[in-house]
Amino acid sequence: MKWQAALAGAFALAFVSVVASSIVMPSTASADVRIVGDPGGEVSSFIRKYEQIRDSGERVVIDGPCLSACTLLTGIVPRSHICVTSRAVLGFHAASYYDDASRALVPTREGSALVLRLYPAEIRGWIARHGGLTPHIIELRGHDLAALYQPCR
Repeated sequence: MKWQAALAGAFALAFVSVVASSIVMPSTASADVRIVGDPGGEVSSFIRKYEQIRDSGERVVIDGPCLSACTLLTGIVPRSHICVTSRAVLGFHAASYYDDASRALVPTREGSALVLRLYPAEIRGWIARHGGLTPHIIELRGHDLAALYQPCR
């Protein structure tokens, strides 16, 4: 019985640690969702998440790096519900999948074309002017980002 309690405690501690280090978190001060360091992930889960945020009417505060699939918010959440701080960075790269045989990420043109279609025209234009989607991240920040999204107040 003691080992079960210890195991339950370890799981609870691990859960609290994961929740405490959340990189996309609702702000306690308002109904904002604050992005402070999101590396991205699986595209379909980000699409679902941002559709829920869009449907809820919540505002998204980009206050740090928003990379890879995180950037899909630009095509799903209305621009009027997104603001950026001076620390905001959007990082774009080609879509890829994990190949078990080679144990490596492999870029996919079809996936990149799909993701690119989700972005608004201004983001697609910026990406095109900076070499397109490649395996290397290109970062939209500073004045270029501030020209597209309102500053957070």
